Amino acid sequence: MFFALQLDRGNIVQALSDNMLDDLGLTTNQYNNGMTIFYCSFLFAELPSQLISKKVGPDNWIPIQMISWSIVACSQSHLNGQTSFFVTRFLLGFIEGGFIPDTILYLSYFYKNAELPIRLACFWTSYVGTNIIGSFFAYGILHLRGHNGWAGWRYLFVIEGCITAAIGVVSWLYLPPSPTQTKRHGLKGFLRPKEGWFTEREEVIMVTRILRDDPGKATMHNRQAISPKLLWESFSDYDLWPIYLLGLSWTIPMTPSTSYLSLTLRSLGFDVFQTNLLIIPSSVLFVLQLLFWTWFSEKFNQRFFIGLVSQIWTIPMLIALEVLPQKFTGVQWARFALTSLIVGYPYAHAMLVAIVSRNSGTVRTRTVGSSLYNMSVQTSNIIASQIYREDDKPLYRRGNKVLLGVAAYNVVLFIGAKIYYSWKNDQRDKIWHSMSHDERLHYLSTTEDKGNKRLDFRFAH
Repeated sequence: MFFALQLDRGNIVQALSDNMLDDLGLTTNQYNNGMTIFYCSFLFAELPSQLISKKVGPDNWIPIQMISWSIVACSQSHLNGQTSFFVTRFLLGFIEGGFIPDTILYLSYFYKNAELPIRLACFWTSYVGTNIIGSFFAYGILHLRGHNGWAGWRYLFVIEGCITAAIGVVSWLYLPPSPTQTKRHGLKGFLRPKEGWFTEREEVIMVTRILRDDPGKATMHNRQAISPKLLWESFSDYDLWPIYLLGLSWTIPMTPSTSYLSLTLRSLGFDVFQTNLLIIPSSVLFVLQLLFWTWFSEKFNQRFFIGLVSQIWTIPMLIALEVLPQKFTGVQWARFALTSLIVGYPYAHAMLVAIVSRNSGTVRTRTVGSSLYNMSVQTSNIIASQIYREDDKPLYRRGNKVLLGVAAYNVVLFIGAKIYYSWKNDQRDKIWHSMSHDERLHYLSTTEDKGNKRLDFRFAH
C-alpha cells in the first residue's frame, strides 16, 4: 500500500527528468508553488482523514483513499499548464493526506510498542523501494515519448495510476478490521481464508500480549469515533509537543536535495535515462541506513540520538556543496556524490512515529498524535519547498546556507527533547520509588490519571 502511495506521490521526480516543466511552460518557482499546494492540502487532510478512519475503520478507509487518488494520478496525463498542475497537486495531497497515520494506527492494533519501530522501518523501506522500482519503471516508460504524440511523462502518470488502483482493490479484499476479525464475510475479505488467519486461542493470545504491553489500547474499540472533548484532550497533551516541534524542522536540511534530485542531475549534464538510473544509489543507501539505525535504536534504546546523527551526517555535505567551485574536473560526479549522500541520510522518521505511538499512552491520543506529528512534518515540507529558488539556481548557495542554519537548530532541538524526556522520567522515578508497596497499589487502583500522565508511565527517548 505504501508502494502505491509513493508511486503516485513520487513519480513527479521522474516526470521532471523528462522535461515536464518545459512541456507545460512552467518555471522552477511555479513547480515550488505546486509542491507547496500539495503539502498544504496533504497537511489539512491529515486529521480529518484520521478521524474518519477511526470511525469507519482503516481497513475500509485506506482502500477508498487509494482508489480515489489513483483516479487523480491518471488524470495528470492530461495536464496542460499551471492551473491543471496546481489542481491535481491539491487533489492528490488532499486525498493522500492521512494515509500514513491511518496505517500507523492500523499497525498498532497488531503489534506491541517495542515491535512497531522495525515494522515501520519495513514500511518506509517499501517507500524507498518504490523509488528504486519507480526509476526502472520510468526508464522503460519514458522511452514512449513521441508515441501517439504523447510525452513519456504522460504515459508514466496513467500507467502507474492504474497500478495503484489495482492495489487499492486488492487491499479492500484483503485487509481485516482487527486481529480478532480476520474471517471472510462476503466479498469483503475475499482474499482472506474463510476461517480467518488465527484460531480463537491465538486471537486471545494476540490481544492479551498487546494489552499487557499497552493497557491504553483497551480504552477504545477500532470503530469508535473521537468526541470533541477527547480531541481537545489529545491536542493539549503537552508531553508530545517536543516531538511535534521536531517534526516541523528535522527533515528540512535534506528535503530540497531530495525534491530536486532529478533536476540537479539534469543540470549536471546527465540525460533523461541516466538521471533515472542515477537516482537508484541514493535510494539504496537510504534503505540501508533506515534498517541499520532502526535496529540500532531498539538495540541500544536510543531514538533521538538517530535524529541527531541525521543532522550531523548532512551538515558536512551541505558545507561541501556550498564551497565547491562551479567548474572543475569531475564536478558533475562530485556534486552527484554529495547530493546522493544527502538524499541517503539516516532516516529517523520511523522511530519518531513510533515514539509518538509509544509516548501517547491512550488510543485517542495516539490517533490524534500520529496526525499532528505528520502534519508538522508536512508543514516542514511546505517550508522546504520554498528554499531553493529560481534566482539561486543552479548551485543554490543561498538556499544551502539556510539549510545549514536549520540543521544547526535541529542539533539543539534533538538534544533538548532528549533532556526533557529524561528529566520527566527521573521526576516520576523519584516519586514512584518514594512510595511504599501499598501506596503504589492504592494509586494504581484509584488514580484518574490516564495514559502518559500516570506515574508508572515512562517516556521513550
